[in-house]
Amino acid sequence: MDVLFSSVKELVALAESQNKPISEIMIEQEILITKRTREEIIEQMDNNLKVMEEAVERGLQGVRSTSGLTGGDAVLIQKYMESGKSLSGDVILDAVSKAVATNEVNAAMGMICATPTAGAAGIVPGTLFAVKNKLNPTREQMINYLFTSGAFGFVVANNASISGAAGGCQAETGSAGSMAAAAIVEMAGGTPQQSAEAFSIVMKNMLGLVCDPVAGLVEVPCVKRNAMGAAKALVGADMALAGVVSRIPTDEVIEAMHRIGQSMPSALRETAKGGLAATPTGKALQAKIFGEQTVGSSSVT
Repeated sequence: MDVLFSSVKELVALAESQNKPISEIMIEQEILITKRTREEIIEQMDNNLKVMEEAVERGLQGVRSTSGLTGGDAVLIQKYMESGKSLSGDVILDAVSKAVATNEVNAAMGMICATPTAGAAGIVPGTLFAVKNKLNPTREQMINYLFTSGAFGFVVANNASISGAAGGCQAETGSAGSMAAAAIVEMAGGTPQQSAEAFSIVMKNMLGLVCDPVAGLVEVPCVKRNAMGAAKALVGADMALAGVVSRIPTDEVIEAMHRIGQSMPSALRETAKGGLAATPTGKALQAKIFGEQTVGSSSVT
């Protein structure tokens, strides 16, 4: 497969040498790989953005999953923000609430856009619609945000993993939080290298995160991991924009994540046999929902 870049180092070098944003390099890569026109590719991403918007809006109205394990937390967070008592700031909490909203819709069998997976689908849109209120981007800039996220996701998917079953939750919410951080930097006017630094800062702080869905469902702890992934994305972006750099290059951070995922025992990779899924309460919830049968992972986390 002919590609313009296969590593973050190559991606940043292309953006810098051609004086283009990372989002534009990703659009050009999509044209090369898919043989579609620029207009077709952008139209598809615009449709993805619409799906994200609708999921956030639905989640903020309040939804509940069939199992009863999740739902309504996005509404609680928004109400808490309105109280004026929040400590972490409205942009972070808004991102958290919208990330939760998206994943609550996923848990309720609603339509979401996997970024990069269904179980991590709240982080990229959650952060996008939170920073939208501060940065006031155009529709084109919002679409570019998704292309920037996708550029980094492309590298992870082709050099490591975005699968919880293969690499634990670090490969899912870890990748999503890192992708979002990189995109926030570009939207905020940062450089391609600063996007790479933001990705690294977040990913380094998600390494080793296990995938342990209670009862094998993409609900507990998945929804709240999206919340924390969104918060870390914003903090990582701010650190990079402030000039903080990662001492370990981005591609090496991605490789480290891959090696860590390979070394995880299967009980901690989406099988619902370890971690929180194996706690007394986790087992009790599984028995309540499915009976005493042994439950493996029923869907992607």
